[in-house]
Amino acid sequence: MTLFALFLIELSKILSMLLQIYTYVILIAVLLSWVNPDPYNPLVRFLRQLTEPVFHGARRLLPAVFFRTGIDFSPIIVLLAIMLIRNVLLQGLFEWAVQLRMAA
Repeated sequence: MTLFALFLIELSKILSMLLQIYTYVILIAVLLSWVNPDPYNPLVRFLRQLTEPVFHGARRLLPAVFFRTGIDFSPIIVLLAIMLIRNVLLQGLFEWAVQLRMAA
């Protein structure tokens, strides 16, 4: 049981780190969208490939009222979802794994 608990602890740490990196990717993509960079730049294309599928999913969840403002709220929704996943699911998984390790 201890090996399983250690696996869950490390898994929660790795997933949390990956979500933190993706948060930085989103922030960079948002900042780049403000300056309207060259769409053929390889870095810009890479960031769009990483973020646009997730943003598109968030846009489908938003009501049409938000689109009339001209502001894209999908990065905010995605960042809130990442915070929820990290603070609730991954933290809960980590604490459960620590309890499993202590019980063994």
